Amino acid sequence: MARRVMRSRATDPAESRVVRCAVYTRKSTDEGLERDFNSLDAQRETCEAFIQSQKHEGWRLLPDRYDDGGYTGASMARPALKRLLADVELGRIDVIVIYKLDRLSRSVRDYLNLLAELDQHGVEFVSVTQQFNTTTPVGRMTLRMLLSFAEFERDMISDRTRDKVRAARRHGKWTGGHPPLGYDVAPEGRRLVVNESEANQVRAIFGLYLERQSLIDVANELNRRGWRTKTWVTREGKSHDGATWSKTNVARLLNSPIYIGRQLLGDEDFEGEHDAIVATAVYEQVQKILEDNHLSGGATSRNQHGALLRGLLRCGSCDCAMTHLWTQRGSRTHRYYRCQRAQKLGKHACPTGSIQARAIEDAVVERIALIGRDPELLAETLRQATAQIASERQALLQEAARLERDLTQAQKQTSKLAAAVAKAKGHAQGALIAELEIAQGNAAKLQARLNEIAQRVAALNSAVIDPDDLARALSDFTPLWDQLVTAERERLLRQIVRSVSYDRPTEKLVIDLRVDGIAGLAEDAVEAAV
Repeated sequence: MARRVMRSRATDPAESRVVRCAVYTRKSTDEGLERDFNSLDAQRETCEAFIQSQKHEGWRLLPDRYDDGGYTGASMARPALKRLLADVELGRIDVIVIYKLDRLSRSVRDYLNLLAELDQHGVEFVSVTQQFNTTTPVGRMTLRMLLSFAEFERDMISDRTRDKVRAARRHGKWTGGHPPLGYDVAPEGRRLVVNESEANQVRAIFGLYLERQSLIDVANELNRRGWRTKTWVTREGKSHDGATWSKTNVARLLNSPIYIGRQLLGDEDFEGEHDAIVATAVYEQVQKILEDNHLSGGATSRNQHGALLRGLLRCGSCDCAMTHLWTQRGSRTHRYYRCQRAQKLGKHACPTGSIQARAIEDAVVERIALIGRDPELLAETLRQATAQIASERQALLQEAARLERDLTQAQKQTSKLAAAVAKAKGHAQGALIAELEIAQGNAAKLQARLNEIAQRVAALNSAVIDPDDLARALSDFTPLWDQLVTAERERLLRQIVRSVSYDRPTEKLVIDLRVDGIAGLAEDAVEAAV
């Protein structure tokens, strides 16, 4: 049997006045809401029947629906509840009818605050399935006891939910949250799908760290390129814009096992249902460098033995990184690079094995200088530079297309909110203005990023490297090299070289040059000529 809450409204049946009644319903999850008759409908039907039973007292159902589907009772930040309280403030409601106390809130503190607000506006509320009267001390104690049990039930539900999330992670499922760069959440949820344009960025970030072995350098390079962290939109349409890169979020990305197809749960990781986008060997190599830099406090960056190709050299036989090592014999230091596969499994595991450091470093410098004297090598270098420009341009255009769709959606949302603000008043208008400001801010951020991409694409479109300028710069490479100290040589190599691959059985040496670096060399040659 239902009873009114807070205080009894003395109603004379003969008194012809209308009691305006609003029904509020809530469901914690959105499961089943797509059905023709769902849990919210069932709650509302019961509440409407109770209002009809009080028709003789002048009770009348208001046409507006206040339904919060998929919102937890642990928070008061619910759109329908906000609209309900706004209408209470405007004096449009006399009684709020709910199916059960915990539909309104599961927090004792929130309930007491809500009761105070309703009392201030002279509004009562009714729980259709619970019997108590708060006009007496016993009734107030009963209410607090029911609220305490509701809060206890909420905590139990939270614990069970966490257990379900852990179980799902152990089975490799995606359980929600901020999707990582390189992936999108599948339309049906609980699964990650590869976002190819972002996946290319992730692979590039891993490659950059292998080259530079510095989180700050990688973050600066990503920001220079105009790249951002993950931009995504929730199922409710709320946009989360990407941010600039920092040492912290670069480290977080590089440490995430999700990129090799794993799901993380605390200190453990499990096989995931999603596809990997980074090779396991590359991921493990990055983890080793991160660990070494952490244990040494960054001492590896001082390069005390002059390893010019550290982080750049890879084994052409098995595509593993080659580590710089050295031995001390008397007063002489012998330096060499060893394939990590051979280092872990023995010299028979890789035909390249170890190579003398000085020999491979000299070969790389000689090859770079030779490009300026060999027309075929120069043409191939320019071809690679053109391909790199095209690849970066394509990634930017894909990102721009995605941002254009997001911006169109954000602009539509802004227009709807602006129209709603013009019609609303009081508390409701204030809440809508706050939402409008957030939407306008999101749209402005999307537009700013699109402007950055447009500038970068324009720069790439005009990035034409003159063969004669590049040939002049590389022909002067050897005299310049001879004048540099070790730290300057290492810096110059990292400026123009992306990676070096050497296969000992075939003696094949492949140098992948960085387009920005060789463009800089060509520009320097022009300035020197002037």
